[in-house]
Amino acid sequence: MASMAVVTRRAMGTDTTTATEARPIGDALARLRLLQLVSPTLPIGGFTCSQGLEYAVEAGWVGDMEDLNDWLVGLAEDNLAHLEVPLLARLYRACQRGDVAALGRWGDYLLATRETRELRQEEQRRAAALTRLLMDLGIPRAIPWRRALETCQTAPYALAAAHWKIPLTDAALGYAWSWLENRMAAAIKLIPLGQTDGQRLLLRLAERLPAVLETGLALPDDRIGASSPLAALASSLHETQYTRLFRN
Repeated sequence: MASMAVVTRRAMGTDTTTATEARPIGDALARLRLLQLVSPTLPIGGFTCSQGLEYAVEAGWVGDMEDLNDWLVGLAEDNLAHLEVPLLARLYRACQRGDVAALGRWGDYLLATRETRELRQEEQRRAAALTRLLMDLGIPRAIPWRRALETCQTAPYALAAAHWKIPLTDAALGYAWSWLENRMAAAIKLIPLGQTDGQRLLLRLAERLPAVLETGLALPDDRIGASSPLAALASSLHETQYTRLFRN
């Protein structure tokens, strides 16, 4: 139903309603929920881990903006496109169907791909933190599904996105952006990289995310999987690195 203001303008012959004004408010609310879900202020500890980047900088593998670009492009086009995004899609659809068995199965799959103790602990800690938050926010399935949700952080993310009716493509884009933004925040501290250079690189890398999503969302089950041996090695060596800014 049109608002009273719109009805009045039409009656006066001065209807200035735009396409933006006519969009359902529910769409806007879903976008706002997505912004909240991927915000760095979300209390799940996303900023506390470098996922091996700290050791890569210490070892000289990543020393400047171009090195960082190569590191992140490799991870985005391999891990995000062929593992993270397709599994997010399956977890999201499991939540839509109310299929907790599929949620647990795909969550276990994602956890099993984490090659180091550090990466597995990060996955489970953030999953537990986000699950507790969803429980506190009153999302109905968070409590009965807690065990499956705490397997990997992507599972409670998918539940929140499905519950708040965030379209899958938007949820996947937000997920990829959050990953990229957290890695950039770590790099700015570690390399160190200037804030402006960090923003320049974010602009460049963001251009690759639509293609990453297109690949990931279309990937069949039998092609899910990724391998980033240098990142895994960096993560394993970070566990015993002498000085660290980021959690191990």
